Amino acid sequence: MPLWRSAMAVRWRHGIQLHWSCSRKASGIFRNTQPTACAIGCYPAIMIRIWNVTTARRLGVALFAVGLLALGGCATAPPRNSQSICQVFEQYPSWYRDARAAQKRWGTPVNVLMAFVQRESDFREKARPDRPHFLFIPLPRRSSAYGYAQAQDPVWQEYLKANGRWFKSRKDMNNSLDFLGWYTDRIHRELGISKWDPKQLYLAYHEGIGGYRSGQWRHDRHLLQTADVVDNLAREYGVQLQHCR
Repeated sequence: MPLWRSAMAVRWRHGIQLHWSCSRKASGIFRNTQPTACAIGCYPAIMIRIWNVTTARRLGVALFAVGLLALGGCATAPPRNSQSICQVFEQYPSWYRDARAAQKRWGTPVNVLMAFVQRESDFREKARPDRPHFLFIPLPRRSSAYGYAQAQDPVWQEYLKANGRWFKSRKDMNNSLDFLGWYTDRIHRELGISKWDPKQLYLAYHEGIGGYRSGQWRHDRHLLQTADVVDNLAREYGVQLQHCR
């Protein structure tokens, strides 16, 4: 076997290890018209190294894309039947634990907390007000309400500051229920509304403590009807909870 073919075979087997020493000897590869044995032997080593780097990059990009798809697929779907609290908790047992924890900490009943979530977001973790349009131009949303509890930015920041929970999310059910418990407890302390009175609690939650004090809600027929719906749902949830298995 010719010497240069023998050298090429050796370097093919040990391409990565010999690449740097060989490449120094082949520094004239682009200056000489006649390829040296070492220069020819360097080709497999160089190609292996390029293939390894390219493959690693492609693999990294593929894994990154798969990760993004996995994160997108991790969104929690709304319950199949939001009118049955038993079925809701059967589908998502952790929500029951979260609601019980919020009740234990703040005193607001589980059925009231869950009725608020159902009404505010219908259990959609990324719920937010619709964006109005002028012709084809999207306009700003009417509020910053977001997540399960539809907490707005200012009061959410108050909650984080008061509870030292800077890394909590409005898309998380546990955090949203704790927020609801905290705010309804504040309503109870400042306005004297019972935590077992879903209608008045909801009116104060919707209008804010200052807005409830102003009494403007008394003239808002749609809001009063919505509060009645929440009241009925909370009481229905309460009855259902007594029979959940």
